[in-house]
Amino acid sequence: MRRILPIALALIVLVLVLAGNAAPAGAVAMPAIKFSVGEGSQDGGGLGAALQIMLGLTVLSLAPAILLLMTSFTRIVVVLGFLRQALGTQQMPPNQLIIGLSLFLTAAVMSPVIEEIRSEAVAPYMADEINDGEALRRGVAPLKTFMLGQTQDKDLALFLEIGDRPMPETRMDTPLTVVVPAFVLSELKRAFQIGFVLFVPFLVIDMVVASILMSMGMMMLPPVMISLPFKVLLFVLVDGWNLVVQSLVRSFG
Repeated sequence: MRRILPIALALIVLVLVLAGNAAPAGAVAMPAIKFSVGEGSQDGGGLGAALQIMLGLTVLSLAPAILLLMTSFTRIVVVLGFLRQALGTQQMPPNQLIIGLSLFLTAAVMSPVIEEIRSEAVAPYMADEINDGEALRRGVAPLKTFMLGQTQDKDLALFLEIGDRPMPETRMDTPLTVVVPAFVLSELKRAFQIGFVLFVPFLVIDMVVASILMSMGMMMLPPVMISLPFKVLLFVLVDGWNLVVQSLVRSFG
């Protein structure tokens, strides 16, 4: 079946193309599709328009991975997920709300980095003051500085050892193929540490409620059903969302 399917698709395309070329007058012919790469700039430093569009689409396809692995999104979304599990509210707040809040918090945390990339790389490139390679080098530098500021040395050393790479002279000389996984590892560690701190007060409430129910002989009553309103009440009284968001944003300082 795997061999027949590509052959069948190729035959269908061939028939459609032949039908379009041999279509009689008044019939709708198949449009011709041509791929071409435009000429670069006169100094030889630019890319053709078609190639620029292709590279732009490639960057857009990689945007989710860039967002997940090279920004503060990882720590924020993991901590908010831990918070929902600690509260025991099942799907409240829903995943869409957690991801949306994480995106806006990421934009707030990364705003200085985004502004630096815009002023140092995007604006000069749009004004044709620098070429593509220089724009890429300038754009990566602020993002790399941010990631290195949140990455532990032992995580960098681990991935340098895995890749069998020599120790760089400075942290900024570390390649992105090492910085990105080391940054993600450090972010996951910090997110789990924050998640543990969030779990402790709610775990205490669960233990107290379970002990009271057992002392009263209510073995068949689920403790989670009783402790959930108290956990929500405690979280609201201490203004928990404000504290969590404030602590998350400040943890990137």
